Amino acid sequence: MEKKKLVLFLPSIEGGGVEKNFYLIANYLAKKFNKIYLITASNNIKFDNSKVELLTIKNKFFKTNSRTIKIFLCLIILIKEIISNKKALVLSFQANLYAILVCRIFSAKIIIRSNSSPSGWSTNSFKKNIFKILFKYPKAIIVNSIDFKKEIKKKFNINSICILNPLNKLEIIKKSKKKITQKIYRNKKSFKFVSVGRLVDQKDHITLLNAFKLIHLNHKIELLIIGRGKNKEIIKNYISKNGLKEKIKLIDYVQNPFPYMKLSDALILSSRYEGLPNVLLEALTLGKPVISSNCPTGPKEILLNGKGGQLFKVGDYKSLSKKIIYLIKNYSNCIKKTKYSISKLNRYDEKKNLNEYYKLILKIMN
Repeated sequence: MEKKKLVLFLPSIEGGGVEKNFYLIANYLAKKFNKIYLITASNNIKFDNSKVELLTIKNKFFKTNSRTIKIFLCLIILIKEIISNKKALVLSFQANLYAILVCRIFSAKIIIRSNSSPSGWSTNSFKKNIFKILFKYPKAIIVNSIDFKKEIKKKFNINSICILNPLNKLEIIKKSKKKITQKIYRNKKSFKFVSVGRLVDQKDHITLLNAFKLIHLNHKIELLIIGRGKNKEIIKNYISKNGLKEKIKLIDYVQNPFPYMKLSDALILSSRYEGLPNVLLEALTLGKPVISSNCPTGPKEILLNGKGGQLFKVGDYKSLSKKIIYLIKNYSNCIKKTKYSISKLNRYDEKKNLNEYYKLILKIMN
């Protein structure tokens, strides 16, 4: 008799917020089940828990950075797993459309976790119609913010399930205490800002850079940008051409950004769209004021509609520059806002939200 089997699907692990949440969810589920299975094409993934079995490319010489190739190879593995066990339940974190199609064709149950606002991926009527059709088939669609849930309903007439991102405050505080050997900020008297995120169009670093360019001559400010991605050279060239090398430092992605956040006075998020940005929750956990774009979805929710931090219109670098100046001149007031946000962070409690995944999976399995 076939046993019920939980299969996690994440073809490409790239070190962003999706992956942070994935590790928390996978580790928690591994404690609840005798065995769970992970389909991925990333070779750098490690789980201490032996209950997580990797279903991946066995050839040790296989390496590719192409997400398309990774998805294709993982879909082949997924088909094989579904054929071998018709009672498998798939929990997909990435390439959800393809995973839905495979599960639909081979009659397997699937739950998908949608990670970012539809504003980023349903950009034309053709795509919108494809999503509208395929979103009917999963047993559940998980989203990570209330506004996200509303967007899914409005755009696709689909009822999703909101499970907020699990936040481990103690772990963040613990990791923030690690010492940094390299010198990050030049001027002890400057206001120090940090931005953490992939160097891609979604994160809209150009708006952030434009804001700093506008005000850096008249204010003692510095900016640290942490991340990697296809826009790295664009950002480096902007910094160089606009004489910002003394004010803006760019470093590569780090697994533990919390000591850098701790060194900073505030965090800035300039995204065009999100789902529920972990980086805002992390900065607040460390007591840092936040300035964020009011993008769909998440920032407004986390910052309590501006009562817990400053919001600016997406792409409006002039508004962002004014928010930066306000923070410099009214830092104590911004700290009060931060404390208000912190007082409301319990809704992101790690155990509570991870248990929501477990309860949903059990319900659909049975």
